[in-house]
Amino acid sequence: MQPRFTGLPAELKLAAENLWADFLASGIAIPDLPVERGALLEGSLGTVWAASPFVAEQCVRRPASWFELLTGELLFEARAESSCRRELAALLAGAGTEAELMAILRYFRNREMVRVAWRDIAGWANLDETLADLSNLAEACVAESLEWLFLRACELRGTPLNRGGQPQRLVVLGMGKLGARELNYSSDIDLIFAYEEEGQLPDKKETSYSEFYTRLGRSLVKVLDEVTGDGFVFRVDMRLRPFGDAGPLAMSFDAMERYYQSQAREWERYAMVKARAIAGDAPAIRALDDIRRPFVYRRYLDYRAFGELRELKRKIALELQRKDRQDNVKLGPGGIREIEFIGQAFQLIRGGQEKRLRERDILTVLDRLGELEHLPRNIVQRLKEAYRFLRLTENRIQQYADQQTHDLPADPLRRLALAHGMGYADWNGFKAALDAVRLGVHEIFEQVISAPQTAEGETENRQWLEQDDAMWRKSLIELGLREPEPLLPLLLAFGQSTAIRRVTTRGAAELNRIMPLLLRAVGGVQEPAETLARILKVLEAIAGRNVYFTLLAENPLALSQLVKLAAASSWITQYIADHPLLLDDLLDPAGLYTPLSREQLRAELDARLGSVDTGDTEQLMTVLRQFKQSNVLRIAVADIMGVIPIMVVSDYLTWLAEVLVEEALARAWQQTCERHGPPPGGQGDRVQGFAVIAYGKAGGIELGYASDLDLVFLYGGVDDNAVTQGASPIPSAQFYARVAKRMISILTTQMLSGALYEIDLRLRPSGSSGLLVSSLAAYQHYQLHESWTWEQQALVRARFIAGDPAVGERFLAIRRQSLARPREIGTLRREVREMREKMRINLEHKDSALFDLKQGAGGIADIEFLVQFGVLSGASEHPDALTRWTDVVRLLESLRDSGFLSADDAALLKQAYCRYRELGHRAALLDQSALAPPAEFADLRDRVLSIWRTYLEG
Repeated sequence: MQPRFTGLPAELKLAAENLWADFLASGIAIPDLPVERGALLEGSLGTVWAASPFVAEQCVRRPASWFELLTGELLFEARAESSCRRELAALLAGAGTEAELMAILRYFRNREMVRVAWRDIAGWANLDETLADLSNLAEACVAESLEWLFLRACELRGTPLNRGGQPQRLVVLGMGKLGARELNYSSDIDLIFAYEEEGQLPDKKETSYSEFYTRLGRSLVKVLDEVTGDGFVFRVDMRLRPFGDAGPLAMSFDAMERYYQSQAREWERYAMVKARAIAGDAPAIRALDDIRRPFVYRRYLDYRAFGELRELKRKIALELQRKDRQDNVKLGPGGIREIEFIGQAFQLIRGGQEKRLRERDILTVLDRLGELEHLPRNIVQRLKEAYRFLRLTENRIQQYADQQTHDLPADPLRRLALAHGMGYADWNGFKAALDAVRLGVHEIFEQVISAPQTAEGETENRQWLEQDDAMWRKSLIELGLREPEPLLPLLLAFGQSTAIRRVTTRGAAELNRIMPLLLRAVGGVQEPAETLARILKVLEAIAGRNVYFTLLAENPLALSQLVKLAAASSWITQYIADHPLLLDDLLDPAGLYTPLSREQLRAELDARLGSVDTGDTEQLMTVLRQFKQSNVLRIAVADIMGVIPIMVVSDYLTWLAEVLVEEALARAWQQTCERHGPPPGGQGDRVQGFAVIAYGKAGGIELGYASDLDLVFLYGGVDDNAVTQGASPIPSAQFYARVAKRMISILTTQMLSGALYEIDLRLRPSGSSGLLVSSLAAYQHYQLHESWTWEQQALVRARFIAGDPAVGERFLAIRRQSLARPREIGTLRREVREMREKMRINLEHKDSALFDLKQGAGGIADIEFLVQFGVLSGASEHPDALTRWTDVVRLLESLRDSGFLSADDAALLKQAYCRYRELGHRAALLDQSALAPPAEFADLRDRVLSIWRTYLEG
């Protein structure tokens, strides 16, 4: 065999040829290889040995190990994930002593490190394979060594048992890159040891489990970490365990849980993101993960993490400056750590709610951030490319001499080896590319995790809330507020309020960061005092949750959006105060001002529910409520800022309700089927034979911000007495009633985040005394033979919104049949008019000096009743036109087209209706009643009343 050293720079060529000469001098012949493999070896040897003298030295010193790679399948083909552990287990089965165990481990490790480096440098393995192989090697060495040591410890001292009487093995957590399966070439491994339960062994000394596992842990560290003539296996770092070096080497689950609940430091959350059990019994591993998860992933959005991570980064940066280590590709500016910071910051902040972010490896985390639109896709791609480049560079640095270093080499030959190993002709070309990558990473890092803006002239130590009247006045003037007087009593009262006086030291510190930013922003609005008063109410409402203070302090954009919205709407401000999670939505102005279509709502809800366990009803209801709140805010913001017209506001609110009702029904159906099975011919994953009918504003596609839902439930297509097909069968009619009850519970249960909707069921046949769910046959009979005129009026605005479309079609046919019945017009006119008078008496605002937009004469209700009268009086002659729509605007057009209304009357009523609705929405957003001075609408009201008299009093 004659390796090819062509293509290598002269200095590297000479070094590689010298190493080859040393090998030939040993007199050992390379075994014969198939032609194809021989060619691969000849073509790669020079490149590999030039980039990694460590690999070359291993081949020279341990040729038998090298030949084992050449003659088997290991060097030339990718290794299956489980094969590494299987092979090591087989080798360790022959170890009789601890010394033999250590010798086998080192032999195996050195051979595998040659294999991994060779495939990596030769280009036969990509980065993912290389990192996985290194992680598999470390995991196999830990797990198989531990099993060997455990069995022998049990032989000597007895076997520790759990409560179930089963052997209780030590659980080993792999931290950092090992936990994430991203181990670099010469990395140490960070481990934590834990065991399920305390106890005592049945030996003469009554050895405690704690002592047993401590000894076992020490033995494991020794066999892996100790340097012998064959080197070491892995350097082991135990400093990430609870209490660090001062803590016990192994800790019980109970003790560990107490530590993480009460004493753990914030940086330990960061470290625990990547933690993964690499040894132990499966049930114990699951139990330990149940302890770890709530510590790492808080159930709420945790914006404190930004400040904590940035503080950690600041300390690292100071350390690097002091040691002049700017050329560290891991910890330096734009290094690997900064990319990890970006990903893990989002994980710590959002992982409690978004399970898709609970990944360990950074590349998958970055993908998730792009999919969830927390980072732009182009930024994600740049970070991923940079990460791969930096990790390859890190491996090449360490592969040179199997040293744990992340610093760029200073030696010219090592620099040339690194550049050539990375595919560059010289050091300058490689260094320029590396600098560009790091600069790009650092710029992104500074944008994502950066210091918030501060007001000019402000010091970090000013205690804003402790200022007196004179100090506040001076501060406000310094911040540019020319008329501070109206703001002084608000600020003084705020500082003395019970909620603010109870804030923690941390909360007070965050408020001190917020105040100058807030006051400067408030100074730029038209009504600074009113705006400030609204925002201070928000701050009081969130005073018990420092995380929200941190969000505003860390994100000036969110604070400026809050000021803008507070200046425009007291309702929106109070809505945010009631639902502080909405502060998160202020970070994305583009999304905030763009309500979603029905299809987009469905897709977003599906994405949010993707991480919710099927049986976790509480989490389901929480996600549904947060989804509603977020989208109501979007709609309200677009409304108050004039981005969308009033009629579209109702469309968006109605679509939102439909999607939520649809989901609540689907979950209720699924849960009921799991218990009782579906009705005959039905399926557990698809609603069949059941429909939800919306009446009132939901039926008329006219929902407002505080509207309840008028619903009726129908079923059909099965025999009422036919039983369901499950372990606990019940009659079908009872099944549908239980589906409805579960659905109502999902929608109406009061949680900390409120209820989804108030549900009104009084429009069902026979009202409150009727069945919760009606069969189609019973519903048809009632509508055709028993319903009152006011119920027929309500039917005008009834619409199928969720469930089985076949039942929905049957409902539409019944509705059409009922509405299109011939009627005695005089009687109809009288009953409609009498019902309207009853409503006016009971519901109209009592102050005659104000016009009630809804119930006042010439208002919204008059127009709605007029439309309903028109439909009921004319549908028998024009069934297609007058039973098609349920909303007032399109019904007005239909009444015009059918000849019931003149074009002028229809246009006037439409104008009045839209105008009243618009003002009603605006009043709601300003937290005001839908009332107006009578003179403001005198002409419009008179014209509406004139039309009313023409049709209903003529």
